Amino acid sequence: MEATRISLKDYVLTGGGANGESYDNKHDPSIMLKLYFPGKIQQPLDEMMLARKVYDIGIPTPEPGDYVVTEDGRYGIRFKRIPGKKSYSRATADEPDKVDQFASEFARMCRQLHATHVDTSLFDNVKDRNLRLLEESPFFTATEKERLGRFITDTPDEDTAVHGDLQFSNAIFAGDKRYFIDLGDFCYGNHLFDIAMVFLCCTITPEPFIREAFHMTKSLSTKFWEFFAPEYFGTGIPLKEIEEQIRPYAGLKTLIIERDTGQPMPVFREALKSIL
Repeated sequence: MEATRISLKDYVLTGGGANGESYDNKHDPSIMLKLYFPGKIQQPLDEMMLARKVYDIGIPTPEPGDYVVTEDGRYGIRFKRIPGKKSYSRATADEPDKVDQFASEFARMCRQLHATHVDTSLFDNVKDRNLRLLEESPFFTATEKERLGRFITDTPDEDTAVHGDLQFSNAIFAGDKRYFIDLGDFCYGNHLFDIAMVFLCCTITPEPFIREAFHMTKSLSTKFWEFFAPEYFGTGIPLKEIEEQIRPYAGLKTLIIERDTGQPMPVFREALKSIL
């Protein structure tokens, strides 16, 4: 697909993340731009194609526009802008006294997402994705890979939606509307792979990163999880039991973290104890 050429003179920088930056159009408030860092060409194209498929099946997400390239050779995607949006992480950081409200709303969004059946021919299986990451990892021994692979394979299959990067910063709201964003890892499969990311971000991740990424203390992010879990799983299941079930799936996220950092991450590997 050929990219539409645009000029950054028409945009104003509004934020940034691990892969790139976000901009608002100066002349059209209905347009926002997600622009990747230099050198990333295929990733925004793949994300745009996936974003369109996700939008078309009815997942609440901003409408994707076109694949673009700037004058300095950076690639990105234009989306329909959601005026006045705020993520659940930012909202919690700004109004910590409402942590129970925000965690419960996010949990209900996640329940609805994970109840959405999809055409499995259109998307990757989350188990296959994890198995590929495991195979490519240079940081686990052959024995460890065999045990982790068996755990992944033995996880029951589901034909429902999986966000793929289910952080509480990747869900936004504006008024009474709710949306998921950053769906570049969207797939289908067992919901535990998804909820594990919520657990990891809120409880396992070290405080310095939580402060930098989510603008809150770890004690507040932990409270978010403690309100999220019973809303998502039901009040009849003890929190400890939920966490024991989720923990190894959270540990599997080290496959992504170690790939991106290029080194073993003991703080996340600890969650894999029950498997290894």
